[in-house]
Amino acid sequence: MKNSILIVDDDRFLLDMYALKFKECGYDVAIASGGAEAIAKLENDYRPDIILMDIVMPAMDGFELITELKKKNLIANSTVVILSNLGQKDDIEKGLKCGAAGYIIKASCTPSEVVNKVAEISNLKK
Repeated sequence: MKNSILIVDDDRFLLDMYALKFKECGYDVAIASGGAEAIAKLENDYRPDIILMDIVMPAMDGFELITELKKKNLIANSTVVILSNLGQKDDIEKGLKCGAAGYIIKASCTPSEVVNKVAEISNLKK
């Protein structure tokens, strides 16, 4: 069975690039360009194995998105992984405390490394 992933990022270029990379690696990929779109997909009974999200997004940041998804009980069976350029210890701790299973810093990873790290994190959670 394919792993499914929802990628949430307001940067269209990055969204398309990561979507392509995860598809190449055999994932079933869905994308959302922000928190509201991600919530709408999940409220329509879409349950991905993994949700990969950015922190810095307009309207609703990644921390708020995780909090909202937990409140609505939309991520009970999904592994949440943050992919952000916010690499400060405080940001990472906040992300993990919010409920993310892992935190990947965009600038320090190639797309292939991101796919590998996401796979590692989701396998650890299972």
